[in-house]
Amino acid sequence: MKLYERLSDKEIKKLKSIKKKPKKKRKEKLSRRELLDLMGVRRDTYKRVRGAIRRK
Repeated sequence: MKLYERLSDKEIKKLKSIKKKPKKKRKEKLSRRELLDLMGVRRDTYKRVRGAIRRK
């Protein structure tokens, strides 16, 4: 026995309406600077000098 044979007409219409709705994706526009910040390019670099950690 198939699933659609067990469902009422109302339930079938509800399933079809759920199936047809496309999901909206938000496109976020990021600037070049924001992309570099996310990748970690603009971070401070640190170096160990005689046991102490110094910013380079």
